[in-house]
Amino acid sequence: MPTERPLRIALLTYRGHPYTGGQGVYVRHLSRELVGLGHHVEVISGPPYPHLDPGIPLVELPSLDLYRMPDPFRIPRLDEFHSLIDVLEYGVTATATFAEPLTFSLRAARHLSKRLGDFDLVHDNQCLGYGILQIQRMGLPVLETIHHPITVDRRLETAHAPTPWKRFTKNRFYGFTTMQTRVARRLPRVVTVSTNSYDDIVADHQVDPENLHIVHVGVDPAQFEPIDGIRPVPGRLMTTASADVAMKGLAFLLEALAKLRVERPETHLVVIGRPKHDSRATQTIADLGLEDCVEFVSGVSDRRIVELYNEARLAVVPSLYEGFSLPAIEAMSCGVPLVATTGGALPEVVGADGVTALHVPPGDSDALATRIAEALDRPDLRATVGAAGRRRVQENYSWRITAERTVEQYRALLDQLGRTPS
Repeated sequence: MPTERPLRIALLTYRGHPYTGGQGVYVRHLSRELVGLGHHVEVISGPPYPHLDPGIPLVELPSLDLYRMPDPFRIPRLDEFHSLIDVLEYGVTATATFAEPLTFSLRAARHLSKRLGDFDLVHDNQCLGYGILQIQRMGLPVLETIHHPITVDRRLETAHAPTPWKRFTKNRFYGFTTMQTRVARRLPRVVTVSTNSYDDIVADHQVDPENLHIVHVGVDPAQFEPIDGIRPVPGRLMTTASADVAMKGLAFLLEALAKLRVERPETHLVVIGRPKHDSRATQTIADLGLEDCVEFVSGVSDRRIVELYNEARLAVVPSLYEGFSLPAIEAMSCGVPLVATTGGALPEVVGADGVTALHVPPGDSDALATRIAEALDRPDLRATVGAAGRRRVQENYSWRITAERTVEQYRALLDQLGRTPS
């Protein structure tokens, strides 16, 4: 049987922040494992750019980067405009709509139009801008990853908006999801990360179920592991959550923390993420007087994140919805007992039997406080759940498996289109 040729892959991500959200994590680890399987990968990214392993080329496509810290929503200088795409980016952003998926896709199409012979296929990581259809029309096969439809974020953010004006602005910001639906249903092959996301993509993006396939994402159990010599800090909880994204449920965890501290004043929370001064979460911290017992940590090394997991008595995923949840399996891989809601794909990912993780309904701070208190009071339960969670990760999730199954989808796409790798 002849050996299948290595593939030349352009891996696109419209933003690849290494510490906020899962896009940068996905791109970094998938690209490394694809190269380990013998394939050539170039990552093409808009800012903030991902951290990649040595030897993996990164093509940076600069933008106006209008959401960069510490000056988000700035007005760019005239000398920053270099193309009509830059003008479009500013114009769309000025209407309070998120422009990056559209404008990155157009920049990627412009870049790839000069390199059509360099790649066998393009793998787009949930950009779903109109430029992706341009790339397809240029003759490059496109495989799409949709972790979950952002239409879910839109529904949850608008539902939890505190005022009609906030609800209106959230709807405006998420206006790009209409474009993503139009693009998604016109692509020949789409992968997603869970059965729950599969069902939501079919419902919200109207993707043909025959074109949609599941490839779980993973974790490196040799990196995210229990560390000998680190003892959990009494009362410490840990979570990974964006303070300004209602879907992540951080506000409910903060309410639970306030309830827990009435009888357990040593209870405190470490949040992997950046605080946002005008978010519901930061307002909740102020309202409940939690300033001295909530610590936000960002920009630290992978090793420090593993240490933080090991220092926690419990990891908590309080999300209202998850399409998969890398933080959940990272915590489990470290042997940290996990308390997670049943939002979205979480039971599917972490296990629904109550053995590998402890479950609560989403959006219920009372139930969250009760479950956390039970786990804090029972070291035997924590030990059992932590060990079972690590076993589940070792048996089911790794980036090498993700890469192997993604390559299967690449080759199926090329066969579907009658294409032969060069």
